[in-house]
Amino acid sequence: MRLDKFISETTSLTRSLAKKALHRGEICCDGEVVKNSAFKVKVGCKVTLNGELLELRGPRYIMLHKPIGYICSTIDEEHPSVLSLLKLNNRDRLCIAGRLDLDTTGLVLITDDGQWSHRITSPKKECGKRYRVQLADPVEASLTEQFAKGVELRGERELTRPAKLEIHSPTEVLLTIHEGKYHQVKRMFAAVGNKVIGLHRESVGEIELDPALEPGQWRYLSENEIKSV
Repeated sequence: MRLDKFISETTSLTRSLAKKALHRGEICCDGEVVKNSAFKVKVGCKVTLNGELLELRGPRYIMLHKPIGYICSTIDEEHPSVLSLLKLNNRDRLCIAGRLDLDTTGLVLITDDGQWSHRITSPKKECGKRYRVQLADPVEASLTEQFAKGVELRGERELTRPAKLEIHSPTEVLLTIHEGKYHQVKRMFAAVGNKVIGLHRESVGEIELDPALEPGQWRYLSENEIKSV
C-alpha cells in the first residue's frame, strides 16, 4: 500500500494532508524518516506519525445507545448526527445499518462493512427488530393476532409482514418487526387508532442493546455479535 494511502486509512488525515505531513518529515517507517508518498508499506513495517504508531484495522462494527435529539444520518443537518457521538478517525466511512427517528432511542448499529450492513437492512434477510413501545391508549389482546396477520398502512397496497406483539401492560408493548418501512411502528399503531408516545429499540437480530451503555455511549461489537448477522 502507498504510504500516503496508509496514513489516510489510519488517521483522520486526507491524502493531501498526509503528503504535507510527509514533506514536514513527520512520518517514519521502521525508524527512518520517509518523505516519498509513493513509498510502499510492507507487511510488518512500523509506521509512526510524530512518534505515534499507526496501525491498520479491519472493518468496524459498533453498537450505539441512541439518545433523543440525534438523527441517523452520516452528516449533521438541522440536528446532530449520531456519528458525532463517535470520537473515531475516518467517521465519514461509517454507515448506519437501520435508522431510528429523531425522537426514538435505543440500539443503532454502525459499520464500514457494506455487506454486513446490507444483511441487516435488506427486507429479504428478515432481520427482526424489537421495540419497546409506549402508547397513548390501552391496547386489547386481540391486537396480537391482528399484528401477526399484518396491518394495512395508509398509502400502502400490501399488508405489513407478520409482526410479534407482546403486551406488558395496557399501554406498554414489545413489537418485533422484520422490515423497515418509513415510520413503520408509529404507522402500525396509527392504523389501529392508537398513538406511539415513546419508542425504544432493544434489539436487532440477536444483538441486544448492552444495558451498561448509557444514552450516547457506544462500544465495539463482540465477535459473536458480528457473526450473528
